[in-house]
Amino acid sequence: MLPFGFQYPFLVWLLAAIPLVGALLFALLRWKKATRQKMGDPHLVNWLTRSFSPQRFLSRFIILSVGFAMGVIALMNPRKPGATDKINRKGIDVVVALDVSKSMLAADLAPSRLERARQFVNKLMDAMPDDRIGLVLFAGRAYLQMPLTTDHGAARLFVASASPDAVPQQGTVISDALTMSMNAFPEKEKRFKTIVLISDGEEHDPEAVSTARQLQDRGVMINTVGVGSPMGATFTDPATGQDKLDENGNVVVTKLNEELLKEVAGATNGIYVHLESSDDAVTRIQQQLSKIDSETFSDVSMINYKTYFMWFAGAMLLLLVAEIF
Repeated sequence: MLPFGFQYPFLVWLLAAIPLVGALLFALLRWKKATRQKMGDPHLVNWLTRSFSPQRFLSRFIILSVGFAMGVIALMNPRKPGATDKINRKGIDVVVALDVSKSMLAADLAPSRLERARQFVNKLMDAMPDDRIGLVLFAGRAYLQMPLTTDHGAARLFVASASPDAVPQQGTVISDALTMSMNAFPEKEKRFKTIVLISDGEEHDPEAVSTARQLQDRGVMINTVGVGSPMGATFTDPATGQDKLDENGNVVVTKLNEELLKEVAGATNGIYVHLESSDDAVTRIQQQLSKIDSETFSDVSMINYKTYFMWFAGAMLLLLVAEIF
């Protein structure tokens, strides 16, 4: 049984507004008091300001502060899991590192390298229903797009939106993608960790193999999937709608760098697969991962929680009404 908790605990920082406003209120009251003393005859000032009550002013602030706190707690969504809803799964953790550089727009693998890579990832998730999947997108830099989860439906949405626009800095920095993928694994969990790197390896990253060896020492297996043709192909620059040109005005030809991808996989006892048929590639990756011992873990993503936010929202509403009167 999971303990009582909050769905969005990070929103607790909003409560910092209460002492901040309290300090401003205290400064305001001191200013009012000092101003009253400078205005003239105390009896006349008291008569002119007789409708103002510091106690009532302070009471209104306390009521509003408690109401605000109730609203923040409601936003954090206090909840308690159901007694029998926790699901035990047996699987492994897989982080998919997907290359979204512009060279992945080449059409030597119809309709494009990137589209075929998306198809491969979706079929890989179909074949691994009980495994936790994470997604890293990379080009000139790597970004964690989705942490490890068994919610493959959400993962498909992230995969569908993967494009060169997701990573402003262009290039193919595989070492950065591997490091970011490693960071996606929980440090305290002693579960098998594997990375499936999907790329054309178009630019030679001198740090890629050394980074792979470091991850191998930390118990990570890297399997690589090569996308594209070693013969190369041109691709359209989305900014111009024309063939991509280099700085000298020559048409850029992007080639699959199989040697680099093989070295990265070999450094961790993984395998390299050339993506031609998505089904065949998935089968080979799945056979490789089937050699790994799966471990049981508790999946809380499908738990039906009993939420209590409405009680705090109701209390906030009552306090706001009380403050008016």
